[in-house]
Amino acid sequence: MIGFREVPDEISLCIDISGCPIKCPSCHSKYLWNNIGHELNESSLNSLILANSGISCVCLMGGSQDPKYISELAKFIKENYKDLKVCWYTGDKDLSPDINLTYFDYYKLGPYDEKYGSIDNPKTNQRFYTRGSLLHKMDACPNEFYDTTSKFWVNDTII
Repeated sequence: MIGFREVPDEISLCIDISGCPIKCPSCHSKYLWNNIGHELNESSLNSLILANSGISCVCLMGGSQDPKYISELAKFIKENYKDLKVCWYTGDKDLSPDINLTYFDYYKLGPYDEKYGSIDNPKTNQRFYTRGSLLHKMDACPNEFYDTTSKFWVNDTII
């Protein structure tokens, strides 16, 4: 699907990756706990990107079971679509040592916890990070990531 809220300031091709090992109790996409759908590989990813002109970002939603493979997909995007940004949504509490952030512009960490709400709730436990080169701040280091979760909030209220 094409999303406008998953990555602030981007028109994102959002690709759900099944086989989620996290299994948040209040998950809104429990069907993604199972290994369903079609294989996501370079060929299918290429077809999805070409079929969705006008996007500025590819958001890989899931993939916590194989972060190394997610990095390979991100590398493919960066090498073949220089103008596209790449985001990874993971329900992991911490960033996997197997993810290679070289190929990412954004990432979201954290399992969904109903008592804290989703990322658009100021009380959320989830965090969204943006590469410094995308921030319009003089003191931002280009290759470091900064917590920009507050971009999902509007006047500290749920949007």
